[in-house]
Amino acid sequence: METRRFLFVSLDAALITDLAWQVHREGHEVRYYIEADTDQEIGDGFVPKTDDWRAEVEWADVIIFDDIWVGSDIGTGAIADELRERGKAVVGGTPNTDRLEEDRGYAMDVLEEHGVNTVEHHVFHDFEAGIQHVREHPAPYVIKPLGEVQNVKRLLYVGNEDDGSDVVDVLRAYEKAWGHRMKGFQLQRKVEGVEVAVCGFFDGERFVDQVNFNFEHKKLFPGNIGPSTGEMGTSMFWAGRNDLFEETLGELEGWLAEEGYVGSIDLNCIVNESGIYPLEFTPRFGYPTIALQEESFESSTAEFFHDLAHGNDPELETHDGYQIGVRVVLPPFPFDDEKTYDENSRNAAVVFQTESREGIHLEDAKRVDDQWRVAGENGMPVVVTGKGETMQAAREQAYGRLDDIVMPNLYYRDDIGERWIDGDGDRLLAWGYLGP
Repeated sequence: METRRFLFVSLDAALITDLAWQVHREGHEVRYYIEADTDQEIGDGFVPKTDDWRAEVEWADVIIFDDIWVGSDIGTGAIADELRERGKAVVGGTPNTDRLEEDRGYAMDVLEEHGVNTVEHHVFHDFEAGIQHVREHPAPYVIKPLGEVQNVKRLLYVGNEDDGSDVVDVLRAYEKAWGHRMKGFQLQRKVEGVEVAVCGFFDGERFVDQVNFNFEHKKLFPGNIGPSTGEMGTSMFWAGRNDLFEETLGELEGWLAEEGYVGSIDLNCIVNESGIYPLEFTPRFGYPTIALQEESFESSTAEFFHDLAHGNDPELETHDGYQIGVRVVLPPFPFDDEKTYDENSRNAAVVFQTESREGIHLEDAKRVDDQWRVAGENGMPVVVTGKGETMQAAREQAYGRLDDIVMPNLYYRDDIGERWIDGDGDRLLAWGYLGP
């Protein structure tokens, strides 16, 4: 592949550093723009930067947006549409696909309109109305905030009481603490089963044949306890367009083509013997999912995204096995406490006990005089990945690589991938969703 020019754009937090670094390492020209002042140093020493992304648009062969957010509002989809109308090749969404993440009620409507089964759900913009609903229809519910505040991941609450009393108590607390910021919330009936996300890459007309199936680990501590985080780790594998895909994302292929969507889109679901129940969309790259997907690409990452953006029938070769990724974090993650961060994490050195950097992926990191250091304000410097013919082999490789990293005060989950080994894989196969 001839040398191409890639422009990466983060109009809120810096999320796409690792993909930019990978494309740069493959020999292509890269320029990376970061809007957030607190994230400006992320990626320094790894990828070339620009302080005016619009001035680079004509230079770029491919423009890649990392998220749907422009500050506290959705909006990259509208910008991507504008650039496509100017003839630019863009990996990014549309206003309607952005809305799939920001407006959970709209997302469920789109699924239902295209024949996808959904779990019982209700959207409320008034706390008292939501509380009254739970009292009139007692059951365990999941509380999912709407709008910008949904990025505060610890606000997602999964109810445990059959009468919904704990959900009522939490809604009362949210009204007092977050009522001024929370535009509304969705109450979703809790469903038991295996949680699995179906992820496909869409080229503006169709899905790429390789489909990614991933399992998120959102809680801070092993055993799936503690506060919710954006993500502490992911396990995954790749397969074809099986029943699980066809009954979920496959039903939206025509709608996404009408939208002109280009990029990764993920639909998280609960699956049991009775059916598939979609929970929420990620109409963009997932983090750290994209780092783990990159690790499993066995063909050129740059060529794949160039062809995806241009609609050139992209081909993707992936690892035929299992992969896991572990997010390594520092205090006070997942909370904000500037004093704790300054004392324990800011500018901390990331020390490697081996010369190899295989399976090490960037998040909030920079390189100064060839020394990796923590950057930004969030305390998420790196993701460590592993792969193997079995999930256990992937775990052993990833955690073996983690043993070679030294950072005072680092922490991570040591159980990524165990749910598959402990029975999730057997259940999905027994229910017939993954094929023979």
